[in-house]
This record gives sequence, structure tokens and C-alpha cells, in this order.
Amino acid sequence: MLRYALERLLTAIPTLLLLITLAFFLIRLAPGGPFDAERALSPEIEQNLNQLYHLDEPLPLQYFRYLGQILRLDFGPSFQYRDWTVNQLIAQGFPVSLTIGGLALLLGLLAGVLIGMLAALRQNHWLDYLLMSLAMAGLSIPAFVLAPILVLLFAVHFGWLPAGGWEWRLQYMLLPILTLAMPLVAYVARLTRASMIEVMRTGFIRTARAKGLPLHQIVLRHAWKPALLPVVSYLGPAAAAVITGSVVIEKIFTIPGLGTYFVQGALNRDYTLVLGVVIFYGMLIILFNLLVDLLYAWMDPQIHLDSREGY
Repeated sequence: MLRYALERLLTAIPTLLLLITLAFFLIRLAPGGPFDAERALSPEIEQNLNQLYHLDEPLPLQYFRYLGQILRLDFGPSFQYRDWTVNQLIAQGFPVSLTIGGLALLLGLLAGVLIGMLAALRQNHWLDYLLMSLAMAGLSIPAFVLAPILVLLFAVHFGWLPAGGWEWRLQYMLLPILTLAMPLVAYVARLTRASMIEVMRTGFIRTARAKGLPLHQIVLRHAWKPALLPVVSYLGPAAAAVITGSVVIEKIFTIPGLGTYFVQGALNRDYTLVLGVVIFYGMLIILFNLLVDLLYAWMDPQIHLDSREGY
């Protein structure tokens, strides 16, 4: 397993290099520059700023200079947040994004698995139809529509929760977490239901039924592991969905996470900040996908991690 993990990390290097290259050149194709909004700057001062941040150099030279910084894990200074480096901004905003995204992912998995298993064990029952209808509604409503609805309901109408802002208290986290988790709950529930129905029809489950095992023992001892394999394989895309969704959610709820910094950086053409957030999230997704692959192999003994055995 260690050899497989090392091989996957090595194959991730070209992916990360491609991500850095595309992000570096695409952001510079956007019109405007990091200092265009400051109209009071004289041409001499703007030229000095460009020299200070090496923006007056040819793009290929800037690119290779930036690659050298990345090798030192240095994302450079922010152009708009003066006296702040991108590393400091990531260190400040990531704990907030990690808390919201991690809790949303956990809630989406737990609730989705429970709902999906309940629907599968009550297949074609009214409860099955009700739960799957709610899951379809959860998939159909985008986050930027769901968030204002939850704010109007729980913050404006009932006054139970704050409409926005951030403090390290549960009441400030509930609405963003629920908004991020709802689509995950719906998708995981549908995946779990379909997989559980298929597993319950397999031969080893029929054998367990023939031996007289009660349903709860069949599910806990035999059915849950193979039924959750599609859910485990979905963890990588789910993490990516939480990351991309948090950009919108943090802006709606005025949360000082990485999503807010990313949006502000994109609007202000803060090249280093946008690149730093994109690369940091890219590394997280690559690492998370590796962990998902290892977890998948642990849950399915038929998978061999050794490349010599055909994986």
C-alpha cells in the first residue's frame, strides 16, 4: 500500500504542474491588472510597483520564477492585502473553510447514507417514494437559491439564527453547513439506495437470509460495506463540490474563509492570491482522492494496490 501511495503522489505531480500552468496564464488573460483600480497612482509609482513584483518581466520568466517559489511552498505577497503574504491569508481563512466544509461533508455522508439505506430497505414503500422525492428536490435546488431561502426562513421569519457573519459558535455555522450539505445528502442518499438494493439481491445475502439471520444483522455484518463502495468512490467529487460550493456560500453569508479571499482576489486581479488558493485547493483534492482510493481498497479486498497485480 505504501508503494501504491508513493506512485500516486508521483503521478499527481504532472497534474499539479498542469493546474499551475493553466491558472497562471489564464488569470493573466483577464483584462486589467492588480493596480488598475488605484487611479491615483502616477505612472512612475505604478512602474515601480510592477518592478517590485516582477510584473514588468516577460511572462515565461514570471512563470518560472513563480514555479521556483512554489517549490519553496511560498505563494508570494498579496497585491491587494498590503503587508500580508498569500501564505498568511490561507492560514487565516482555511480553518474557517475547513470547519464549514468538513462538517457539511460529514453531515452529508451520515444523513445521506442513513436515508438511502432506509429507503432501500423499504423499497417501493411510501417512505421510499417520499425520501427519494425529497432527494430529487435537494439535487434540483442550487446553493445560491437554497441559501436565501434558509436565511428568510430561519433568520428573518423565525429569528432563530443569524443571517450572516462569522463567530466560532454553532449558530453562525448552521445555515452555511446546511446549505452545503443539502445537495450532498440528496446525492449520497440516491447512491446508497441503488447500491443497497443491488447488494440485498446478491447470493451471499440470500444465504444469510436462509440461515435465519435477522435483517439488522444482515445489514451490519454483510451488506453495509459493499453497499457503501459507490459512496466512497464519490468522496473525491464530493470534496471538490464542497470546495467549489463554499466559494459561493462564504460570499453569501459573509464568512471570512478562503472562498471570500478567492472572490475578492479575482475581482481585484490579485494574481498571487488567486493562484495560491487554486493551487492549495488543487493539492487538497489530489491528497483527498489518494486517501479515498486507499479507503476503497480497504473496504473491497478484491482490489490489489500492487501495480504488478494489475491495478
